[in-house]
Amino acid sequence: MTKHNHPGHDLKNDTFASSGTNIDAVKCQNERSGLSYNEVKELLAKTTGGRGTSIYSDTNVEEVRKGNQHSQRD
Repeated sequence: MTKHNHPGHDLKNDTFASSGTNIDAVKCQNERSGLSYNEVKELLAKTTGGRGTSIYSDTNVEEVRKGNQHSQRD
């Protein structure tokens, strides 16, 4: 089982899932792991304005355009 990376950590105060996973250790590792998927998407949107990100999208642009045109008519 993974221990927290600081000296004197006491595992008996940690929370464990029924599977035996140390939830507190997972949360600690997640904090140090870098950006989450959603954080990366947000950063890309803010820094690129969405330009050049189409390779990461499964959006059908024509379908969206048709939907937008339809909603403007109503």
